[in-house]
Amino acid sequence: MARQVTGTGSTLLTHLSASADTAVAALVVTVVVMMVVPLPAPVLDVLIATNLTFALVVLLMTMYTQEPLEMAVFPSLLLLATLFRLALNVSATRLILLQGDAGAIIRQFGHFVVGGDLVVGLVVFFILVIIQFVVITRGAERVAEVAARFTLDALPGKQMSIDADLAAGVIDEQEARARRQRVAREADFYGAMDGASKFVKGDAIAGVIITFINLIGGILIGVLRDGRPLADAVDTYCLLSVGDALVAQIPALLLSTATGIVVTRAAGEDNLGSELRQQVFSNPRVLQIAAIFLVLLALVPGLPKVPFLILAGVALAGAIGLRRQERRRREEEAARSAEAERAARVQAEPAAAIQVDPIEIELGYGLLSLADESRGGDLLARVAAIRRQLAQDLGIVVPLVRVRDNMLLDSHTYVIRLRGAEAGRGQLMPDRYLAMATGLETEPIEGMETVEPAFGLPARWIAAEDRERAELAGYTVVDPTSVLATHLSELLRRHAHRLLTRQDTRQLLDALRETAPALVEELLQHLSLGEVQKVLQNLLREGVPIRDLITIGEALADHAPQTRDVDLLTEYVRHELAPQISERLPVREGRLRVITIDAAVEQAIRDSLQQGPGGSHPAPPPDWLARLLRAAQAEVRRVATQGIEPVVLCAPVIRLHLYRLLESAVPNLTVVSYNELVPHLQVETVGVIRV
Repeated sequence: MARQVTGTGSTLLTHLSASADTAVAALVVTVVVMMVVPLPAPVLDVLIATNLTFALVVLLMTMYTQEPLEMAVFPSLLLLATLFRLALNVSATRLILLQGDAGAIIRQFGHFVVGGDLVVGLVVFFILVIIQFVVITRGAERVAEVAARFTLDALPGKQMSIDADLAAGVIDEQEARARRQRVAREADFYGAMDGASKFVKGDAIAGVIITFINLIGGILIGVLRDGRPLADAVDTYCLLSVGDALVAQIPALLLSTATGIVVTRAAGEDNLGSELRQQVFSNPRVLQIAAIFLVLLALVPGLPKVPFLILAGVALAGAIGLRRQERRRREEEAARSAEAERAARVQAEPAAAIQVDPIEIELGYGLLSLADESRGGDLLARVAAIRRQLAQDLGIVVPLVRVRDNMLLDSHTYVIRLRGAEAGRGQLMPDRYLAMATGLETEPIEGMETVEPAFGLPARWIAAEDRERAELAGYTVVDPTSVLATHLSELLRRHAHRLLTRQDTRQLLDALRETAPALVEELLQHLSLGEVQKVLQNLLREGVPIRDLITIGEALADHAPQTRDVDLLTEYVRHELAPQISERLPVREGRLRVITIDAAVEQAIRDSLQQGPGGSHPAPPPDWLARLLRAAQAEVRRVATQGIEPVVLCAPVIRLHLYRLLESAVPNLTVVSYNELVPHLQVETVGVIRV
């Protein structure tokens, strides 16, 4: 039954959507036909009233939107409204010139609005045209043009910001795709508004031309064709022409104002009226000064005192009310802050006394608002997103992250601890944004110089009002919470092997047992839980995901009967994970650019291998090792300056030993062997490490 109701509802929505499309198409065709087919005066009255109502509704809609994209259909709507209004002008002109009458609305506008005076009517009409054409339309056109250009210029910076949030785990792939689509829609909208504003400008010009045609044509027809006296013809046709002009210009003025509101409306959290109240009439000091000024004006001899004193009283009452609201808000914020601090302290002290948390974030006093959801902080949500992202990328369950305050830290300092030891720290400015240079910036930006904590990049803390300008100039701009989240994400990726415990390994094998019980049984017959853990830790240490536990388990089960050397077993597993490893390498245009090892260096490492209780390990002479490290550093630096991400390629037998020799001197270096590359991958040598 539920399925039947759902199907019926879906069918109904489909029919309604199709009906709406058909109605819009029929409306456009009808508007075009109106320019050719004569309309009776009563029908014209109904259409003119519809035009006025429609323009008013559109204006009100623009005032109640929170951001321009909520009216993404506005450019097309503006075109249809302009076409409809011009069709009404043509129909009214036809009735004026043929019958000397254009319906009750136009006639009453000619008599009532301007009092039946031709000169007054013309003056009012031309004032409306000047307001619309010179002020509103010209300004809206310029704003739309500038907004379109700035939006297109800011596209690269916004895309890089989205990619940075995605890489930090702040957002998932679906939200990143939605944000990219939104950025593209915003650029398309402002580009369309730049063109649509030309419709409004052309409509104003057409209104003036049509009015002159009605005036001159009506007088000539009244005198020459109908034989009326000149005064009678002027009185009849001029009032009708002015009435028609006013009936057309008032809706046009409403739509021009709506266009200006749309293109000047920045994205906000509320509608226009609410934001005007919050941003313009929210400062009690301003209202107090205004009240004093109005009282002084009332004391000027000759000026009426009552209006100024009434307005001064209203301004003073508003200032007093705002002062009271501000005092209550400060008291509530102080109470919430104190409560959050007490809760954080109560939560942190017992845990610190009992055990060491796997992951901790310690915040200085000035950063507590980042974790306080009641004050808009979203750090906890960001941490949860990072844990989900790492689980998807690496295949491990990241332990819970404890966030607590540390009064011994500087107010703007945070510390990230792993197993109780400090893994990283940084400083944040909660009321500023971090702007990082991308190499494409077009102008310098003012701010406090600093270093981005995750990657050590030079950056600046800039004021909130400079954020948009920095993005337009090509900087990548992120908020303080994103800086901390990115730092946490990079530290967890770098130290993922330290987070994997035996208990975590047991949980992974238990989950694998549900789909491959025979594999887990055979694996644990040859290897202990600790040995499996060490293999997984070796993979995570070099950034290899352990999501494909079946392939990892199969490789271990195949080779464990011959050896229990954890390092050798890790290399066997890496060979089986060649597709996953190759996929994560920086392949560009189907080619992998690598740094190879000189044959003499490979032979020297092989000759230095010594067998110990934990397996083989290299023991080269200290002076030769120092020369090797200097050569590796120089070659990696040279390749990196060419814009190539360094990857070292070597023989399988020395891969792990070479990685461990170079790990301390060249951190985060990727070292792969020939057996870990898929067959179809093209390799290009861009450097050689020689001693």
